[in-house]
Amino acid sequence: MISGEVIHAARILQQGGVVAYATEYCFGLGCNPMNHAAVRRLLRVKHRPAGKGLILIAADIDQLAPFVNNVPSHVLATWPGPHTWLLEPRSDVPRWITGEHPRLAVRVTAHAQAAGLCRMARMALVSTSANRAGGQPTRSYRETLRRFNGEVDYVLPGKVGDAPAPTPIHDAVSGELVRPG
Repeated sequence: MISGEVIHAARILQQGGVVAYATEYCFGLGCNPMNHAAVRRLLRVKHRPAGKGLILIAADIDQLAPFVNNVPSHVLATWPGPHTWLLEPRSDVPRWITGEHPRLAVRVTAHAQAAGLCRMARMALVSTSANRAGGQPTRSYRETLRRFNGEVDYVLPGKVGDAPAPTPIHDAVSGELVRPG
């Protein structure tokens, strides 16, 4: 069952807002990845350089179809779950999502509330940790509210998952571990 808070957050995302929400390990900052103004605002709040690129999360593989062409079976076998993969982006994916990278980081989340938010918003979402660049990510609703109240449009009440670390990032082509979990 989707809560009223998730419905409210989804509407904000659809209208171009920035929302903080719980994920597998920490709270994330998210927005509609196709809304350039929302992505720029999220990057300003986070103090993150645009060239670093962004991770997208989705409720299911269909939500990633506008962003990636081919998802290998070994990647599909890890989803939904706390596994982020670098995949070949479609040729029309904007640079404000990929940054200076040739691949796009994506994940089908197993976090029930984050997946519900993607479903309700009817889109994949930007998902970058709720922290200033280089700082520790927030891991509770109260901490996220304290740090980002007034800078994001909404902090969705929720609890982070049981992951002991950020999701590992693997390159789906080379198999290289880009970020340990």
